[in-house]
Amino acid sequence: MSDLEELRKRMRKLQSRAGTAMMELHDLAEDLPSKWTEIMAVAEKAFRAFAELDAMKRELAESENAQ
Repeated sequence: MSDLEELRKRMRKLQSRAGTAMMELHDLAEDLPSKWTEIMAVAEKAFRAFAELDAMKRELAESENAQ
């Protein structure tokens, strides 16, 4: 498997993880105010997932442009 294919595979995994985190935020919002104590943990998880996804998008774009 080439480096570019490996990056694309990692990107798909991160997209899935970010999508899951987004749904967890959505579900939490529906359960407010009763689950307000979970806001920080769920938000931090989503923030990390989207930050990693953003970094991977930049890395993938750089790799694609290099070819």
